[in-house]
Amino acid sequence: MTRTAVRPEANPRAAFRGDVEGLRALAVVLVLVGHASQQLVPGGFVGVDVFFVISGFLITGLLVAEVNRTGRLSLIGFYGRRAKRLLPAAVVVLLATLLLTFAFLPRTRWSSTGWDVVFSGLYAMNWRLAEQSVDYLAANRAPSILQHFWSLGVEEQFYLVWPLLLAAAVWFGRRRYARTGYLLFALTLVAVPSFAWSVWLTDDNPARAYFVTTTRMWELALGGFLALLAGHLQRLPRLVAAALAWCGLVAIVASAALLTESSAFPGYLALAPTLGTAAVIAGGLAAGGFGPDVLLALPPVRAVGAISYSLYLWHWPLLVVAEARFGELSTVTGLAVAAFAVVPAALTYRFIENPIRMSTTLTWEPARALQLGALCTGVSLLAGLAFQFTVPPTSTPMPPTLAVPTVGGTGVPVAAAPTVLGAAALGGSPASSDAGVPVDRVGSFVPDPLVASKDGPDAWRDGCHADQRSSAAKACQYGDPNGSFTVALAGDSHAAQWLPALQRVAESKKWRLRSYTKSSCPFIDGVVALDSRPYPSCTEWNEKLRAQLTGAERPNVLVVSSSFYVMMEDGERVTGQPQAAFAEALRRTWAATVAAGIPVIVLRDTPYHDRDIAECVSENPKNLTRCASPRDKVLAGGGGPAHETAARDNTKVHLVDLNSAICPRERCAPVIGGALVYRDNNHITATYAATLAPRLATALDRVLG
Repeated sequence: MTRTAVRPEANPRAAFRGDVEGLRALAVVLVLVGHASQQLVPGGFVGVDVFFVISGFLITGLLVAEVNRTGRLSLIGFYGRRAKRLLPAAVVVLLATLLLTFAFLPRTRWSSTGWDVVFSGLYAMNWRLAEQSVDYLAANRAPSILQHFWSLGVEEQFYLVWPLLLAAAVWFGRRRYARTGYLLFALTLVAVPSFAWSVWLTDDNPARAYFVTTTRMWELALGGFLALLAGHLQRLPRLVAAALAWCGLVAIVASAALLTESSAFPGYLALAPTLGTAAVIAGGLAAGGFGPDVLLALPPVRAVGAISYSLYLWHWPLLVVAEARFGELSTVTGLAVAAFAVVPAALTYRFIENPIRMSTTLTWEPARALQLGALCTGVSLLAGLAFQFTVPPTSTPMPPTLAVPTVGGTGVPVAAAPTVLGAAALGGSPASSDAGVPVDRVGSFVPDPLVASKDGPDAWRDGCHADQRSSAAKACQYGDPNGSFTVALAGDSHAAQWLPALQRVAESKKWRLRSYTKSSCPFIDGVVALDSRPYPSCTEWNEKLRAQLTGAERPNVLVVSSSFYVMMEDGERVTGQPQAAFAEALRRTWAATVAAGIPVIVLRDTPYHDRDIAECVSENPKNLTRCASPRDKVLAGGGGPAHETAARDNTKVHLVDLNSAICPRERCAPVIGGALVYRDNNHITATYAATLAPRLATALDRVLG
C-alpha cells in the first residue's frame, strides 16, 4: 500500500457529464482495489492521473465560463468554492484518523500521525512524503495513515497558481479569442517544463518524483487544454469521437493492469492513463450514445462517482488500521475493508459533503465559505499539534557510551552486574544463557521504543552517511586520529549499524577508523536496483570509494556489511537467481579489494523480521514473546546468505558472524540484557550494537592475529 490518489471536485454549477462522473468511479475503484490487493490491479495508482486530468478539465472549464459570462474572475469566489467543497469532509476524516490512531495504531506512530495531520491540513503532505522518501531515518517506516492526502496537496497547490495565470490572461486578452490564446500559452508554459521535469526526475529520483507537485502539474494542465478546446472537440465526427473515447478507456484499464510499483512512474509512462482520460473526455463531447458513456453513465456507476471523494478519504485509513491490527491483509480481507469504506463515505457525503457544497448561503457569500475553510484548517492544525500531548514522555536514546561492557584483553564481556547492558548479559555462552530466552515481561530497558528509530550510528549525525541522492564518498573519522593502523567501514545502513561497536574497538586499540556509508547502497562493483530501477548515485559512490580506498585513503583492513540487493544487467533486474547474482558481485568486489592488498572482513548481515520490532514491543509490553521471531527464518533473509556464499574460498576474505549474540536462541528475543535489540525490522539499535564491541574485538583479533 504505497501509491494513492484523490478525486477532483464535482461542482454543481458545472454542466453535468455522466461519463465524467463514471470516470471518477472507475478511477476510485482502481485506487481502492489496487490498495487492497496489488495482485488484482498492480497499477491501480494510475487513478490519480485520471483524477488530475478530470480536475483540470472541470476547474478550467468553470473558470473560463465565469470569465466569458462576467468578463472577470472572482478569486474569492473560486477559493470559497474549493474550501466548501473539500475542507469539511477532509477535516472530519483527519479528526477521525487521530481517533483511529489513538485506538488502534502503535504508540510509535502517534507523533508522526499528529504531524501528518498538520501537513495534510496545510495541503503540504506531498512535500513531507517527498522528503521522507529519501530520508534514511524514514526508510523503514510503515506507510502513513494519511499518505493519501499527498494528491490533495498537489491539486490545491496547482490551483493556487492557475487562477492567477488565468486572471493575467483576462487582463491581457480583452477579446475571447485573444484570451483563449493567452490561456493556451499559459498552460503550455506550465505543461511542457513540468512534463520534462517529470521525465528527468523519475529517472533520477523516482521516489521523490512521485510526490512533488512540479512533476504532476502537466497532468492538470492537460485537462485545462481539453476545457479550452472543447468547442473544437465537439465538432469531431461521431464515430471518430466514439472510437477515440473507447480507445482512451482501454488505455486507462491497460495502464492499471500492466504498470506496477516498480514502473518508472510518472515520467513517460504517465502519458498512457492521462492521454487515455483525455481521449474519453474529448470523445465524450461528440460521441453521443456510441461512446463509453453507455457504461460510465449507468446509475450504479455514477453513484460510486458521486461519493468517490469521501470514499477515497476514508478507504486508506481503514486499510492502514486493519493491516496494523491483523498483519498483512489477504486479497479477500483487503477488498472487504475497502468495500466497508462505502459506509462512512456515504454518511460523509450525505450529511457533510453535499449539504455544505449545496449551501445557498455559502454559494452566494464566498467570504463565508473562506471563513469555513479557515476554520477547518485551524481545527486540523490544532488537533494535530494537540495530539502530540497524547504521546507519553520518553527519554532520548541512551548514549551507547553508558552502561556498556568494556573491551578487555580477552574480549569476553564482563559478568552480569547492575551496569551490564545488552549482549554483555549473555556471558561467554550466548546459546545457553537465560538472558537470550524470550520472555513476556522485562523490567526497564533502553532505548524506549518511541525513540528507537533515532537510536542510530554517529555517522547519521556527523554528516557522512550519504542519502540516496548523494554520490559523495565522504568519510567520518573515529578512534585515534594518530593511530598507525587504519580500519575502513563501507556499505549501506547495515554496515553503518556496526559503527557503534567498531568505534569502541578502535578507541580501545588506538586504531584510526573511517566510516563510508550510503543509504541503500552496498560496497559493490556492479549496478544494484533501487525501487526496481538502476541506482546511479550508488554506482558513482562505489567508483569514488574504490578509488579512495586504493589511493590516498588506503586502510589496513576493510570491514563491510550490507543487506540483500537485486542486481541490474543491461537496465533490467536479474530475476533468475538474484541471490547468486548478488553473491557473485560481492565475491568479485572483495577479490579485487584483496588483490589491491587490502584484507576484507565481512560482518554477516543481521536478522530480518516480518514486523517492526520496536512497534511490536511498544504494543505488547506484557507479552513480548509475540515479538520473538524464529531464528532460522529471520537469518535466511537479508544479505547474510549471500555473504556466506561470497566469502568462501578466499583466504583474505574473513566472515565474522555475531548473530549468536543477537539472536542466541531458537526464537529471537526483542530485549536482551535491558537493551532493545532492534530499532525496526532489520537494524539493530546503536545501544545494542555498542554492547557487541567486546565480541567484535575478539573476532577481529582472531582474524588479524
